[in-house]
Amino acid sequence: LGILYSTAVRAVPELLLIILLYYAGSQALTAVTNAMGFSGQVAINGFVTAVGVLAFVQGAYMTEVLRGAILAIPRGQLEAADAFGFSTWARFRRIVVPAMLPNALPGMSNLWLILIKDTALISVIGYSELFFTIQQAASSTRAHFLFYAAAGVIYLAMTLSSTALFARLERRLRRGQPTTEEA
Repeated sequence: LGILYSTAVRAVPELLLIILLYYAGSQALTAVTNAMGFSGQVAINGFVTAVGVLAFVQGAYMTEVLRGAILAIPRGQLEAADAFGFSTWARFRRIVVPAMLPNALPGMSNLWLILIKDTALISVIGYSELFFTIQQAASSTRAHFLFYAAAGVIYLAMTLSSTALFARLERRLRRGQPTTEEA
């Protein structure tokens, strides 16, 4: 089931999922509620669509990042935890999470940066986010270059600050581990 979820969601463009949920999702929910005896139209608002689709898609990518990070844990560490009599929860908390996080963090950082940029896709359903607001300002003032350049600078500032934060977090998680210069 997990493989089917991650494969199917990663194969479909986010833009298509946004449009499907926003337009077809409202129709489907209306049909279901009408079949249950309720009357009226059900509408899904832009914020629910944005959060739902982006979380759904990023979750599919995140499962692969975490799966790869867990598979990178040396089997001997898990066997040692079993030999010491760790419970499943203790093994997960004491061995798996600390060994997995340094390997998963670069992928998680990459997904976060993609998520920041993917928020611009929500503008197609008319939800007022940064890119939608920039489009409206550029259209009303005819200063397209100015506003789109400002949007680029804002996205750049968000991604650079996020990158710096993730780099600092990764240094903290990798403390005590050999670096490439030491290895």
